[in-house]
Amino acid sequence: MLLLCLVVAGVFAWLGQWQLGRAIDSNPPPPDLTESVTPIDQVVKPGQYLNGPLVGQRVQARGSWVPGDFLVVSSRFNDGAEGYWVTGQLRLSGTAQPTSLAVAIGWARDERAAKAAVQRLEETAAGAELDVTGRLISDEGPVAPPQDQPNRMDRMSPAALLGFWHDTAGLDVYRPYLASKTPLAGLTAISSPAPVQQSPINWLNIFYAIEWAVFAGFAFYLWYRLAKDAWEREVEEFEDRVAPEAI
Repeated sequence: MLLLCLVVAGVFAWLGQWQLGRAIDSNPPPPDLTESVTPIDQVVKPGQYLNGPLVGQRVQARGSWVPGDFLVVSSRFNDGAEGYWVTGQLRLSGTAQPTSLAVAIGWARDERAAKAAVQRLEETAAGAELDVTGRLISDEGPVAPPQDQPNRMDRMSPAALLGFWHDTAGLDVYRPYLASKTPLAGLTAISSPAPVQQSPINWLNIFYAIEWAVFAGFAFYLWYRLAKDAWEREVEEFEDRVAPEAI
């Protein structure tokens, strides 16, 4: 039984060591990694998910707006104030096949101002190329709109925007979206501070490592209880045999 407990405790100790190895990132990304402006195709490819350390990466994309695809997303907060985002489809230049990126162009306090900005953007979207710089952010995921407002969007989701875009046959689309640093058409700049630096220590894994140490200790405790119970039975049997002889 002792050998069995030693084997079990050894397995638990190995699992605890493995969890500790995963708890500390020995090669964390530099704290200013996201602040250098990088061409978007060097950060993520169309259709790919954005890796965690790259969320909030500042990127640059060059292309032209697709007319008719300036859409409004509601329930957008800017420094605590609720309002609307105006978004657009940026058709990237220099790609092997048609590729688009969803861009949050700017913030408006009310829907009327957002729609007025859409009007101004439509008037100037004549196919001229421009450079857009901003932070790359993961898709928030589409949600079903209210039944009485089928065109309403409350989440910034390129997948949802794609359903309203034009000229999408054979189109490659980036899964994340870009929050533009520079607003257009009289909009307010979207507040997008640098991401908070993640701690290189994963406390959840450390907690699991402690659990495995406790399990290893319990294996020895189980052997101790079994050995003690066996010893106490032997003592009782010995006392039962000695008692009649003493009488």
